[in-house]
Amino acid sequence: MELKVGGVYRHVKTNTLYRLLAVGKHVKTLEEFVVYEAMYDNPVSKVWIRSKESFLGEAKSPEDTFHPRFTLEKES
Repeated sequence: MELKVGGVYRHVKTNTLYRLLAVGKHVKTLEEFVVYEAMYDNPVSKVWIRSKESFLGEAKSPEDTFHPRFTLEKES
């Protein structure tokens, strides 16, 4: 799956929306990471970082079935 910087993604567990800000690499390992912003008032953090592998991975939905963790809702 090709990630769309500026795109809006929906999280399968929480049904919340996030804007993809950037994809970058770890300075030592060169592992790719995704930087994304909550599009709702999240008191914990507005900006999040996770590995690209995790972002593109699967997660259990509220219905206890596995689906892509994030799905593209709208391109920028």
